[in-house]
Amino acid sequence: MNRFIPALAALALSTACFAQVGTTVKQGAQATAEKAKELGDRTKAAVSSEPNKSADKAKASVHKAKAHHHAKRAKDAAKEIPK
Repeated sequence: MNRFIPALAALALSTACFAQVGTTVKQGAQATAEKAKELGDRTKAAVSSEPNKSADKAKASVHKAKAHHHAKRAKDAAKEIPK
């Protein structure tokens, strides 16, 4: 019984660590994907004519905002990982 409690505490701590790491990785990947979409839309806007150009610039701005949001959440999750 004396060995069971520390083992259970270690398991609980490691589970919490893996959950935070998973969140960090997931949010980081989403930020990278949104940044890639933003760059794609900016490239399309650079070579397209006016009606499509405005739409592509607007989409790029939305992707930039989403990428910023995901990067912030990833950074916050990384701070929560117990050391």
